[in-house]
Amino acid sequence: MGRQDFFDEGDLVAVLTTQPLDRLLDYKAPDGGCHLGAFVEVPLGPRKVPGVVWAPGRGDFDRSKIRSVIRVLDVAPMRAEMQMFLERAADYTLTPLPAMLRLATRAPGLGDPPSMRKIYRPGDVTPDRMTDARRRVLAALQEYGGLSFTLKELSEAAGVTPSVVKGLVKQGAVREEDSPRDTPFPLLDEDRTSKTLTEDQSTAAEHLCHGIRSGAYGTTLLRGITGSGKTEVYLEAVAECFRQRRQALVLLPEIALSAEFMARVEERFGAKSAEWHSGVTMTERRRTWKMVGQGGAQLVVGARSALFLPFLDLGLIVVDEEHDTSYKQEDGALYNARDMAVLRASICGAQVVLASATPSLESWANAQAGKYAKLELTSRFGESVLPEMRAIDMRGADLPSNRWISPRLVGAVRERIERGEQSLLFLNRRGYAPVTICRACGHQIGCDHCDARMVEHRFLKRLVCHQCGETKPMPDVCPACGGEDRLAPVGPGVERLQEEASELFPDARVATLSSDLFGSARALKERIREIAEGGADIVIGTQLVAKGHNFPLLTLVGVIDADLGLQGSDLRAAERTFQLMRQVSGRAGRADRPGEALLQTYQPEHPVIRAILAGDEEAFWRAEAEERRHAGVPPYGRMAGIILSSPDMQEAFDAGAELARNDAHLRRIGAQVFGPAPAPVARIRGRHRVRLLVKAAKGAALQQAVAAWIAQLKQGPNLRLTVDIDPQSFY
Repeated sequence: MGRQDFFDEGDLVAVLTTQPLDRLLDYKAPDGGCHLGAFVEVPLGPRKVPGVVWAPGRGDFDRSKIRSVIRVLDVAPMRAEMQMFLERAADYTLTPLPAMLRLATRAPGLGDPPSMRKIYRPGDVTPDRMTDARRRVLAALQEYGGLSFTLKELSEAAGVTPSVVKGLVKQGAVREEDSPRDTPFPLLDEDRTSKTLTEDQSTAAEHLCHGIRSGAYGTTLLRGITGSGKTEVYLEAVAECFRQRRQALVLLPEIALSAEFMARVEERFGAKSAEWHSGVTMTERRRTWKMVGQGGAQLVVGARSALFLPFLDLGLIVVDEEHDTSYKQEDGALYNARDMAVLRASICGAQVVLASATPSLESWANAQAGKYAKLELTSRFGESVLPEMRAIDMRGADLPSNRWISPRLVGAVRERIERGEQSLLFLNRRGYAPVTICRACGHQIGCDHCDARMVEHRFLKRLVCHQCGETKPMPDVCPACGGEDRLAPVGPGVERLQEEASELFPDARVATLSSDLFGSARALKERIREIAEGGADIVIGTQLVAKGHNFPLLTLVGVIDADLGLQGSDLRAAERTFQLMRQVSGRAGRADRPGEALLQTYQPEHPVIRAILAGDEEAFWRAEAEERRHAGVPPYGRMAGIILSSPDMQEAFDAGAELARNDAHLRRIGAQVFGPAPAPVARIRGRHRVRLLVKAAKGAALQQAVAAWIAQLKQGPNLRLTVDIDPQSFY
């Protein structure tokens, strides 16, 4: 029997809403009927809620009580491949389907009728009188790079009344335009002149283009050393995608990378593409969502959530820096964008490019097993060469207790300053100090709502909890014993490192790059651009600077604490340390000047440190793979994390104990349960957290067994249960 694609007025339709319900709801099709996949507004109790026509209605209850769909929204219906993707993603991650639909409808104003609207852009006239309010409006427009705003958005972004914006319109400092609510993006020219590729770049690009021309699914691991020109290779694949009249998606791990990447897109294709991330205005987000569904956007550059956009004909997904942990969504619907990219491409017949200098062990193993094709770029583009990497043995360094930059590293930075070159001091720890302790009683200042120490952020003059975001002023006296002037910072963060660098190099321009020091993504991008153009002598940064940035004058990278990621029980600790050190070291010497990377370490004999210095990546991956295989953990085994949380600690533990006792569903597939035990961060936002870990063989039907297992638990109103298939972190 064929699939019913259209429902006449009064036909029964099953609607999936974005509300947390465990079933589809039957409604009558509205006046004029509706298509399968139509985005609709339906009554639910006294409310009107959005949904999608998911299937024919079942009609298994009193038809007289069935209400009608209120209206069909003016957007393209959801395609069958998108429905299948959401269903399979929900099954894989054990996420309720309404939560997956919420990911796919995260654009404002989808139900607004088409109409002309007023939009506001920067004008070309300077106002005759500049006030603080006017300055904020112009700064907001500049910060967003000329993107269009509605009057409400611009007023809110600048913190002014609409009359201030209207006043600037009269002066010509802001342009007011009539615009259709949403317009297609400019056409990108795939045949515009591109950079001349090296022989191995050309070979790799042709392999990717051949895959796109085939119209079939395939995944390729594009591995290339930092600076080898991976971006130019996959942009050729994007161009081929346009020639085939299909759409492309490029995922980036950090918003801060998008400005530089968008400039490269404009240079290569003659216009800017659509963007999708939290740094884009709501007006542009709605436009992108609608145009993607209508084919009015050829390329989207975005964060992980861009995977859930309603592409008309998606032919290519690029996951840049595919190893990056930020591709794992850690709250709400828990998914890994890298894995979901492969799933989506397999459904719609698209190619996937996983690009990285230091791939994840999962991708490396899939390439070794022949599941993924593998392409390698082994030399840097142009005249640049890989940096020399050396260890500084801190066990013999003569350093006072409040200093962290070794004499050898100080000397190397001074040499660069004298030569007019830049140095990067890398420390993957935000704030001023990770712990504040009372020297009188030993009390460590913790968060009131979490079992976590509060981090001093001296630039903000506040303590911040990095788990829940709670902040409080830095106290003058110890909260425990009342001692005055006895609170002391312990350990360094990037702010403390900046303080030390400013004292050691008083004439140098020092810039600190950390996500919490910038009010917006655009401000951070602007600072990165200034640094790349020579606006700093010393850059101090967290892992933010390790990803994809190109600083032509940077010739020295100093890693302050190369041992930081080696401690703890995380099964990926060695892999992540290796990746981070190799990535950050690769920032040095990317132009025509040779680079050097110095790693301060108290464990120079550690296998990971030795592997980083030797540069033998294959040997590291083989050794790491053997350890994981022996332990039966990913990618050579399956894992699922279960977090139970409640304001009542005992309730959470009792629920965990009940699950652990009733594990027959898991034992049938040979799985083991570990726990319950307090989660490493045992309390967040006032909720006590208990963790169980499920471990199974590679081929086990883990999701079905876990779903049946947790279904046995009767949950009280205060108990929450979260399932994390393939957990990336264990906090």
